[in-house]
Amino acid sequence: MTEHTVCVPASLLEGRIFQYLCEAGASTVSARAATQALMHASLMGVDSHGARLAVHYATMLRGGRINPTPNLTLTQTSSAVTLMNADNGLGHYAGYQAMEKACEQALQAGVGICSVAHSTHFGAAGAYALHAASQNMIGIALSNSDANVALHGSTVPFHGTNPLAAAAPVQDGLPWFFDTATSSIPFNRVRLYRSLDKLLPPDVAATQNGQVTRNPHDAFMLLPLGGESYGFKGAGLAGLITILSAALSGATLDADMIPMTDTEDHKTYRNVGHFFMAINPEKFLGANHFKHIMKTYLASLSVCTSTTLGVPVLYPGEREWQIRGARLNQGIILDQQTYSALFS
Repeated sequence: MTEHTVCVPASLLEGRIFQYLCEAGASTVSARAATQALMHASLMGVDSHGARLAVHYATMLRGGRINPTPNLTLTQTSSAVTLMNADNGLGHYAGYQAMEKACEQALQAGVGICSVAHSTHFGAAGAYALHAASQNMIGIALSNSDANVALHGSTVPFHGTNPLAAAAPVQDGLPWFFDTATSSIPFNRVRLYRSLDKLLPPDVAATQNGQVTRNPHDAFMLLPLGGESYGFKGAGLAGLITILSAALSGATLDADMIPMTDTEDHKTYRNVGHFFMAINPEKFLGANHFKHIMKTYLASLSVCTSTTLGVPVLYPGEREWQIRGARLNQGIILDQQTYSALFS
């Protein structure tokens, strides 16, 4: 810890987040879902999408942008496809319900997809991918967001950070788990670094004039994954996620969406779009056979020679599972600003 941070036991933080969202008007079921997703992020070390976001959600619940008591409506168009109208409620509630529906469809069809519109920010996408993996499914979760990432070679924000997450079950082990933004970092990390007064990593953000910067206070937009030289890769992935999350569901496109933050408008709905897919290994090789292959795959990966002596090569998600174990035992570190807002 530093003078800018406070360590809080996980159970205490979980209870406070739930209470805090309920105090802001959220229904019990939506507050519980949001708390689950925020705790997932805080425990896994994704602090930019963890407890600190509860403060933002509470502000938007009170302002009217987020519907505190949403009525989710589902329209099943085939054995494998369902459309959801999230009624502008907390995106986490829609996210868990949508992935649950996708898993339900995949039990029979082998693949299930739930396309969501009229939603809001849903936190860390990995929470929903892992929800599928907990049911022996491969889970994929995508979302679009407001434009704060430049196109490759451009000085204008065009795509959102547009996360992609996937998870798969493993025999006798924790799921393989991958969660990434299609920008070099999420903009919430810029906000976190501002609160910590900490320099950004190189080649991840730019000023309003398009100049690469490490000063979080000067950062106006993000660079796509791949940075200044190879950002065409991240920009292409972001575009694919916009197509699947927004164009396919009828949600607002990134460049047309009002900002999540840095605006006085706390009332206008944003119409965020999500895409959830569950793949049932039982309809392919069989679930047990698949999980055994996953175990073999990760065992082979783990013995690959490392470039650094004494530092093992990690598979996607392994670092996060290690952090989760440590934080369950030692507590979760919050920046002082978030701690004061939640516990004062």
